[in-house]
Amino acid sequence: MQFTRRDTLALGAGAAALAMLPFRVAAATADERIAEFTGGADAKADGITLTAPEIAENGNTVPITVDAPGATSILLLATGNPTPGVAQYNFGPLSGSRVVTTRIRLAGTQDVVALAKFEDGSIAKASSTVKVTIGGCGG
Repeated sequence: MQFTRRDTLALGAGAAALAMLPFRVAAATADERIAEFTGGADAKADGITLTAPEIAENGNTVPITVDAPGATSILLLATGNPTPGVAQYNFGPLSGSRVVTTRIRLAGTQDVVALAKFEDGSIAKASSTVKVTIGGCGG
């Protein structure tokens, strides 16, 4: 198939017009992510352990560990980041350990929230405030 100059200009103009359309940002707030994960169920405080430093010298690499024995899914959120959803981990029935260890980036002093969904449908929630002395995301 051969394109004429007119076809090429029309395709280019269409692509430019499409690129200028405003796109809705898919980033949800922390409360929206929590509601989506829990389905509106109340979260209990026991059954999950969140280990985070009280003070992080550098917001670029903050070590986080979440331990939730028997969990089928773990959601990790940083409530003060522009995009609060950090990660979601799903475990199968043959998973030996339901522990997650990672490093996350924090924009500043904020709460880190971990939610765990268990096999019986119950939800557990743990949170910790991390004070960042040097900015991670954007400062």
